[in-house]
Amino acid sequence: MTRLFSDIISSRAIKRRSSPDLRTARDKLESKNVSFWYGNKQALFDVSLKVPERSVTALIGPSGCGKSTFLRLLNRMNDLIEGTRHTGTIHLDGREIYHNSVNLVDLRRRVGMVFQKSNPFPKSIYENVVYGPRVAGINNRARLDALVERCLRQAALWDEVKDRLGDSALNLSGGQAQRLCIARALATDPQVLLMDEPTSALDPRATAALEDLIFELKQDYTIVIVTHNMQQAARVSDSTGFFYEGRLIESGPTDQIFTRPNIRQTEDYITGRFG
Repeated sequence: MTRLFSDIISSRAIKRRSSPDLRTARDKLESKNVSFWYGNKQALFDVSLKVPERSVTALIGPSGCGKSTFLRLLNRMNDLIEGTRHTGTIHLDGREIYHNSVNLVDLRRRVGMVFQKSNPFPKSIYENVVYGPRVAGINNRARLDALVERCLRQAALWDEVKDRLGDSALNLSGGQAQRLCIARALATDPQVLLMDEPTSALDPRATAALEDLIFELKQDYTIVIVTHNMQQAARVSDSTGFFYEGRLIESGPTDQIFTRPNIRQTEDYITGRFG
């Protein structure tokens, strides 16, 4: 099985999908000793993880291991759940995101999120993309038109929908709807994109298209993706963190995690001995 991952990682170079040099990359996000509770139930234990800028970081592990909980901490989505609390710190560009001075609207603009199930608004394709900018006070039609085209192009969707921007977004296919949600997230000009199982409901062709898109987007954005698909993590990510029972067991460059893990538990999970 490690041979399979080695082949996947090697094929990225053939396709010119090279990874950045993580040794010199600046850290965009960093968690230090983060623990988290839902009421009295502790879901995360002392998680410390660095996310390099303009790269893809994959979070892997079995269901219920805490990876989605950790992902939602990165833009404070867990604040919406009553009775939760955390200890430790999370920094974005060196600034603690849970500090009282942090503006939540601005934080969630800078750190966008794409959910497991595509959730287009019951509006037109055009209005889905401009929703965030309109809330921010942008109403100039020419500016919005240019923004819609730019974001749909970035999401590899423009050519498919440019002649029906007024149609309901609810009529899009699953893969198109997920790319629209990415375009909607890009419209707020984020620096980080969080993706929680973004291809779990997609067919193989749509999944491949979205993975290609992730490679393009990392040229300009820092991406953190939660995935149960280890082959996908090996294909798209530059670094990987393996979670188990609320703990970050091991993290590092993807080629090392998947072919030369330092911890036996990581190897056992990757080779299918449990999980």
